[in-house]
Amino acid sequence: MGAAKTAPAARTESVQAPTRTAALALLLRKGKATAAELADSLAVSVQVMRRHLRSLEEDGLVQACPAPEGPGRPSNRWHLTDKGQGQFPDGSEHFALSLLESMAGSLPPELVQNLLEHQALQKADDYRDRVGQGSLQERLERLVDLRRHEGYVAECSADGDGWVMSEFHCSVMRIAEQFPCVCDQELQLIRHTFPDCKVERVQWRFEQGHSCGFRLVPRDAT
Repeated sequence: MGAAKTAPAARTESVQAPTRTAALALLLRKGKATAAELADSLAVSVQVMRRHLRSLEEDGLVQACPAPEGPGRPSNRWHLTDKGQGQFPDGSEHFALSLLESMAGSLPPELVQNLLEHQALQKADDYRDRVGQGSLQERLERLVDLRRHEGYVAECSADGDGWVMSEFHCSVMRIAEQFPCVCDQELQLIRHTFPDCKVERVQWRFEQGHSCGFRLVPRDAT
């Protein structure tokens, strides 16, 4: 029997993924480029490249801005968004891990702990300013949005008289694997961000399950 033929949809997807990635990499190097410039570099038609760019735009990875190029209708020049920039590793995680390892090897444990606690307090101050005022639900939803922009995969849901924030991916997970004390600071961070709530960890992926979870209950409800 002859070899099974690849379905057209499967072939299309296998071509699209490398082209999308290559387009992002080109924009990273060029800064800004038109669809025609990208198409020429990647040896695809302008129509195909425009479809890729619209798809990337819908995913929040690229953005267009009109740029006059002689007489006639301005051409869109595309550039990466912050989210698009985030598709490329920046090495900061390795730097942070190396820094913690150096600190742990040369400083007393209590001093390292104090430094982490100070960082958690500073971050909580920033979070409180950015989530602003409002109900617990409103503030928690704003925090979830902030965490998503920081690389977390997070969501929140009502739970009895309180709310649970679940994180299925953590931007400091690899650091926490070697320094579990970072997870303790994450708990303190949430507590300092919501001083009007009782905050408890209800799930920790290093013990069981596939996510970390924090339950928040307004103190006036307890």
